[in-house]
Amino acid sequence: MISLAARMLRHRLGSSVATLLALALGALILTAMGTLVESGLRYHPAPSRYAAADLVVARPDTTFTSREFDGEIYRSTVALPEGGTVPADLAAKIRTIEGVATVAVDENIPVHTITGTSLSGRGWASAVLTPFALADGRAPTRDDEVVLAGGQPAAEGDQSAAGGRRVGEQVRLVVGGVVRTYRISGLARGSGSAAVFFTDAHAAELAPHRGAVSAIGVIAVPGTDLGRLGERVSQVAGQAGAPGGTASEDVRVLSRADSGRAERSADQAAAGLLIQVGASFGGYVILLIVFVVAATIGLSVRHRRRDLALVRAVAATPGQVRRMIMTESALIALVASAIGVPAGLVAARRLTAELTGRGFVPGGFPMSPGVIAGAAAAAVILVSAVLAGLLAARRISGIKPAEALGEVAAEPAPAGRVRWISGLSALVAAGSSAFAAVAASGQTALGAALGMLYLFVLAVALLAPWINAAAARILAPVLRVTFGTSGYLAAANLRANARGAATVLTSLVLAVGFGGSVWFLQNNLERQAVSQNRSGLLATRALVADAGLSDSAVAEVRAIPGVRAATPVRHTSVVVSLMGDGETIGARAVDPAGLAVTLDLGVAEGSLDDLRDGTAAVSQTHASTFGWELGEKVSLRLGDGTPAEVRIVAIYERGLGFGDVLLPRSSMVGHTATNLDDQILISAAPSADAALREVAAAHPGSAVVDTATLTGGLARDLALSAWLNRLLIAVMVGYTVVTAANTMVMAALARRREIAVLRLTGVTRRQVKRMINAEQAGLLGVAVVLGGAIAALTLSSVVRALTGNLVPYVPPLGLVAVLGGTTFLALATTILPIGRLLRVPPVEHIGMKE
Repeated sequence: MISLAARMLRHRLGSSVATLLALALGALILTAMGTLVESGLRYHPAPSRYAAADLVVARPDTTFTSREFDGEIYRSTVALPEGGTVPADLAAKIRTIEGVATVAVDENIPVHTITGTSLSGRGWASAVLTPFALADGRAPTRDDEVVLAGGQPAAEGDQSAAGGRRVGEQVRLVVGGVVRTYRISGLARGSGSAAVFFTDAHAAELAPHRGAVSAIGVIAVPGTDLGRLGERVSQVAGQAGAPGGTASEDVRVLSRADSGRAERSADQAAAGLLIQVGASFGGYVILLIVFVVAATIGLSVRHRRRDLALVRAVAATPGQVRRMIMTESALIALVASAIGVPAGLVAARRLTAELTGRGFVPGGFPMSPGVIAGAAAAAVILVSAVLAGLLAARRISGIKPAEALGEVAAEPAPAGRVRWISGLSALVAAGSSAFAAVAASGQTALGAALGMLYLFVLAVALLAPWINAAAARILAPVLRVTFGTSGYLAAANLRANARGAATVLTSLVLAVGFGGSVWFLQNNLERQAVSQNRSGLLATRALVADAGLSDSAVAEVRAIPGVRAATPVRHTSVVVSLMGDGETIGARAVDPAGLAVTLDLGVAEGSLDDLRDGTAAVSQTHASTFGWELGEKVSLRLGDGTPAEVRIVAIYERGLGFGDVLLPRSSMVGHTATNLDDQILISAAPSADAALREVAAAHPGSAVVDTATLTGGLARDLALSAWLNRLLIAVMVGYTVVTAANTMVMAALARRREIAVLRLTGVTRRQVKRMINAEQAGLLGVAVVLGGAIAALTLSSVVRALTGNLVPYVPPLGLVAVLGGTTFLALATTILPIGRLLRVPPVEHIGMKE
């Protein structure tokens, strides 16, 4: 069977190459996406900060517990965006446990040099956890003394080793948003990153969390059974719970191998990003591959009816025919995998380089070689091809031998009842999704809209024979008037070949639907976010600082004559439960005093005047997603995992521009990583500018900017973050276009016998070309109408769900590109192959296989 299948493929080189191209491109994309997922899943954070600790007690994540309909307990774990804390007094309890030699608490204190270099501030007792050891001098004993460890600046702004400094020198550091001067009491060496060590008492004062620490490190007595020790520590930690009343199950006791989980790092964030990006877009690509592979292999089998009919006529059983076609598909899939998987691994390396260069992934992130991803991609391609071959072979293999050769004389009978019912079911499901997308909002509407896109395309693919037949009858008068005799032939061909042209119609609809919806979505999000930010910023200036701004900076700004209002803003996140899963939502903490003078969030319900401790305002999008209503009390967890119950006092429209949750700043004290403000929005007269610049000069790293600069910065940040989405969307749309072109070229070249018959009956080459043009014009018109309607409905539903606008923004050049590109695709992939066929004498094609 394998040798027969291989010989059949050699004699059907055109369709074999077309199928091979579609599968190889699919394998390439799946391998690249799978490598990202594999890299994220296989990433295991190596301990650095706590490399010498046998056990680490920390709270890196939070768990949501819910009960399923069948009574089963479901748990969802989410990393804490601000980093969790554990009670500081837990250290004393752990010290009493048998087998514990050393216990040290670790505070993660943000420290910056005058020039903005970030350092890690810690208490001296935690140096043993890394470990750091004194190389010169002594440990700090006073609040104005520090020990510098590895990688410290030798001079202001220089980042050489700590040896560039000398014991007894003074160093100016920005701690808690305030410039402080310290004397260097010692220099330390170790394997950890650059750090500044204070006295333990002073570190406790500077820590952003009162009564809590980032982690507690435990060093065991040599020879102690660490497993049993960990159980005893877990028992004590569970009884202590966590700050703010968080469930004790959130407190983790990590072994040395797993202690890297307690260290917040860019690598861990990158791992989550790779999993999210690779899985989401890889899933979309799999759906595309199913569409494309089924269409390509189905068209290939249909064009081989003569060969397969002959095989059936010479006593081949239906099972043998099916196995032969499935074997052919498997052989092509294996060759495609051999080409696409290595190319996908190369593409993954190029993509990683781009992600690293643009800051999405740290330079040292350990990327997986992609062995598992490549094997998984090959398996998906193989299964898809074999199943597509089986579906395509079912009808031709079921024909009786006596009827087999007669099948090639005319177009096969119309598509069966199963296809009709399946198409109507998909259409009804798409209509239901459309209704849900219009009636709902938020993430529910977004999911319904994306599902609607695929369901409508599936419905078109299944109902394409009937759509083509109906379109041929409707367009027949127009084609006859426009193209004359060639138009009459085109209408007749469209009616007679309604089932054969189904794949071409599906390809065109897929190209228009994807190109017109998914591609323009990012434009709408960026445009709306910038527009909301620009419209909602009433402040005239802003004081910004990468190192953060302290309460003293806010007081200094408010004391300046001419300042009408100053609103400190702190960016953070909250974690909420959505259908049992934890979801992280961007939030901002603000001082309500004077908020109406500096910000206009477009409040639709309630009032921001009621914003105080125990309350929150939310965007319309997320209020709808989570089912929150004005006045309702909702449960959420702050960025450090602290549970909070807040009452919704306002629902606003401008969530894209200003975040989806607004909290009072006072309620966030001690619950963010820095406890500092990111910016101060200022409404002031021009006469206050000089005084504002003086305040900025007194706080190193800060600057006074106008609000247009803030909006421009948001636009640049959005453009950077959107680059990855655009790249992946371009891959999806590009794959759709390439495979659509591939399918249409294959369909055009398969018409050699038909064209030869027409030419031998007296139809001229010019009339044949006009007939093909008329056919493509009809198919293109139908595809543009259907694909455009699907794209418009999908895009408007998504944009309405995310922005509230009913009419999406479509860039004029983008619209021209989609329509013009689709037109070029339809004409070039048909006219050029047909032109090639017309250059060959018809007698040479009349006896050719189909």
